[in-house]
Amino acid sequence: MLRVSNLVKDYEVHSENRRVLDHIDLTVEDGEILGITGRSGSGKSTLLRIIRGVEPFQQGTVEVDGEIITPSSGIEGEKFLKSVSAIHLQRNFGLWNGPAIENIIRKLNYLRVGHEALPHNETNDYDELFEEAMEYLKLVGLEHKALHSTNLLSGGEKQRVVMARQLAAKPKLLLLDEPVTMTGPDTKQEVLDVIKSLKEKLNIPIIVVSHLPEIHAYLADRLVFLENGKIAADGEPALVLKNFLRDMKPREKLEEHENKEICIKVKEISKRYSIIRMGEVLNIKNFSLDVYRGEIIAFIGSSGTGKTTLMKLMEGLIRPKSGTVEYLCNGDWVDVTEYSRGRMELRRIMSVMNQEFSMSVNSTVRDQIRFRLSMKKKGAIEHARDQAREMGLSDETLDTIYRLPDMPEEEKATALRELNLNDTIYFELFPTIPATDVDAYAKPVFEALDLPMEVLDKNPCQISGGEHVRAFIALSLATSPEYLMLDEPFGDLDPVTLRDVTNSLKRINECFGTTIVLVSHHMDFVREVAHRALLIENGTLVMEGKPAEVCQELINRSNAPYMEHSLEDLVEGN
Repeated sequence: MLRVSNLVKDYEVHSENRRVLDHIDLTVEDGEILGITGRSGSGKSTLLRIIRGVEPFQQGTVEVDGEIITPSSGIEGEKFLKSVSAIHLQRNFGLWNGPAIENIIRKLNYLRVGHEALPHNETNDYDELFEEAMEYLKLVGLEHKALHSTNLLSGGEKQRVVMARQLAAKPKLLLLDEPVTMTGPDTKQEVLDVIKSLKEKLNIPIIVVSHLPEIHAYLADRLVFLENGKIAADGEPALVLKNFLRDMKPREKLEEHENKEICIKVKEISKRYSIIRMGEVLNIKNFSLDVYRGEIIAFIGSSGTGKTTLMKLMEGLIRPKSGTVEYLCNGDWVDVTEYSRGRMELRRIMSVMNQEFSMSVNSTVRDQIRFRLSMKKKGAIEHARDQAREMGLSDETLDTIYRLPDMPEEEKATALRELNLNDTIYFELFPTIPATDVDAYAKPVFEALDLPMEVLDKNPCQISGGEHVRAFIALSLATSPEYLMLDEPFGDLDPVTLRDVTNSLKRINECFGTTIVLVSHHMDFVREVAHRALLIENGTLVMEGKPAEVCQELINRSNAPYMEHSLEDLVEGN
């Protein structure tokens, strides 16, 4: 059993005291699944981290199996909580490179000998660990990807590998923070059923933090709603969810799209990933698509079917084996998959948000928009080319440098190291923009996103989760791009905040005519925001059309009973 009593957690942010958990009391019995929901920034993840033993607290107690931990328990208390619990953190992609199963083998070896080194693969130790690790992969439905390299797994598959690693520790308390955030309906159903089975098999307290109401309606025995650091409701999931969703804003209308001017032409692109001993992983073959100016289109499908790969091909971040992706840029067609003098200008009018998007915690929103303007303001490319010539950098190298800020931070850092450069190169190449210039660019975008201008001079840690996401959208839109590419950046937003962001995207599309291409596993979001949806299966387009119809087809194919109730049903308490 887990019991949390009178728990208080304060943070000091820029010399100000902020209370994020205010006298929390809750109990979770053995064999019970407790759901925790709430707005972004309500303290859900902080509570889990305290229970896990990786976050200190100011007052109260955490009791597991009769052992009581207080703020004065110190390192020994932290060690105890870590020893009896396992946690799956949201957006946790921290995995070893190599076959997925070896991530589990490393964890099992750590439990045996105290380090995660791999035994030699021809020893009895390795064979024993391999068999045991395979059982944990079976628990999360991933045994068929056991020998696939982790860097080729989808976001959802990576999350399941992380969960399997946690289960290998044989915890007495399982903490799951958004365990199915980045997965399609079929994968969500599979993982949820795994969690239900663990309840019976392990008979331990399980806490599931999720912003998705349908997850709690399907999974939780009891639900807690956190609001402003306090428990606002605790009880039967349907009643608590109705309370949680009471402040959701109405849907804003999505303007009809009549423009049939093609602005993106994807022509027979092919890309295949394969792996030794396992054959083909993903095969995109002769994929073609036309996108119309001012349209919002959405790729949907199961995890691992190629949606993110298609997006990266369309963004020019990976090269196809064959085929082209052409964009209309200043009246000319530019192929983003091949180097040309025009490709930098195309990237100047594009913005990208990927799954692992983040804003620097050490810079204000103003400074980060200022940096983006320095790269993408008119005239920036010409200035950079002049500087590059003086530094002896080729135009092709400059083209590579220009594309890196659209990549995840880890990939960007690796690419810079390979070029023997660091982040300072951007300040050497691109013009300095006065801080006061930011207001003129930010104001119309902030208005469309319903963001107060005061957010400009705050660091990301000083704003809410929803404001953080909208600030990043503002960062992407400050240079008035013609093309906005969104690869599941909103997967971990609560439904109340997501409705705000959805309405904001509609206003952006209407006000600026921005063409938006997105990937999402969230069917309610796609139905609300897209003009057209495309269902992808094994790298192939199997259906396209009205979002409601295409989303329903995916739901039918996924056999996902957790989706029996729509968001509207849950709001109304049906």
